[in-house]
Amino acid sequence: MCYDIKSKLETQLKRAKHYNNEAWIAELEKELKPYLDNDHHHASGFTHPTVLIYTCDKPYEPLPFQWGLVPYWTKDELKKNQIWNKTINARSETIFEKPSFKKAAANQRCLVYIDGFYEHHHYNGKAYPYYIYRLDGQPLVLGGLYDQWLNVESGELLNTFSVVTTKANDLMRQIHNNPKLAEPRMPLIFNTDESADLWMSPSNDTANSLEDLFMPLADGVLGAHTVAPLRGKNALGNVCEVSDKVDYEGLRISI
Repeated sequence: MCYDIKSKLETQLKRAKHYNNEAWIAELEKELKPYLDNDHHHASGFTHPTVLIYTCDKPYEPLPFQWGLVPYWTKDELKKNQIWNKTINARSETIFEKPSFKKAAANQRCLVYIDGFYEHHHYNGKAYPYYIYRLDGQPLVLGGLYDQWLNVESGELLNTFSVVTTKANDLMRQIHNNPKLAEPRMPLIFNTDESADLWMSPSNDTANSLEDLFMPLADGVLGAHTVAPLRGKNALGNVCEVSDKVDYEGLRISI
């Protein structure tokens, strides 16, 4: 799964900077800064942080969306709160079937740029957090879904997204071994601009047209290391040191 990420503002803006001029980017940074509290050194999907994403409608302009997709048909605030924590991730195999995702899967897909993500490895009754990142230092480009929900009681328009997941590659099968889950998972990561563009293309609006993209990232692209606790009294919180390597005595896993 993918519930915890690292995503600095510079990383979130990288796609916009690649495709647009510097003057426009400078104005954009000023405009978007109020939407973001700080760099996300560690952000949990369960706190529904605001992240800049790229939508099908505006594929080169970053827009502020909250993590945890709220479907457009959600009835009221109570229903929103009930569903919000259940839509942080969306399984690629079922996005065209699940009511929460099927409309977004057809025509509301997005890209999410992050520095890396965190996942727990279970060993001898304990969970050890790992930080996973690209070995070449480039951002991870994740496939996502987005939606807009109108709160009829307040008139507020809520923009939200979900991270799509797929089966794990060899590295993630070693790390993501939660005994409560049916299988190891990982976020849907695009390794080329071409695959990201195919994900965003309006013409690819069926499960069959996207099937070839629902593959785990090739082995050898990602690296990983253990980090300090992400939750509980010993958690470091949203500080840059949270992704630093920490060794645990007795942990027997070779990455």
